[in-house]
Amino acid sequence: MRYMIINKADADSEAGKLPAPELAEAVGKVVDDLSKAGVLLFAEGVHRSALGARVKVADGRRTVTDGPFTETKELIGGVIVVEVRSRDEAIEWAARLAEALGSEIEVRRVVEEADFGPDSEVF
Repeated sequence: MRYMIINKADADSEAGKLPAPELAEAVGKVVDDLSKAGVLLFAEGVHRSALGARVKVADGRRTVTDGPFTETKELIGGVIVVEVRSRDEAIEWAARLAEALGSEIEVRRVVEEADFGPDSEVF
């Protein structure tokens, strides 16, 4: 099963500041451990919302809103995608990242083709 581990943006990342060396090292250790365990598919940070946009289409009309966006707690700071045996294993890895970052981490299962089968309980 694939899971996306999502860390939230914070005021520093939204200001375009690089993380403190200790923080970068702690997160790097978790990512390195994920890689050594053979479960890491990818890990990426994202640029601050000031460099992004939100796109909405309603009644055939497109609206583009340029960043920055004000609700930092709702913004993604980075994602890690892992392939693990269970939700519990994904949560264990997320807990390690949460400890390294000192923040809340979200864990979401990635939808797979089998999830659309007639016996699926996902949807």
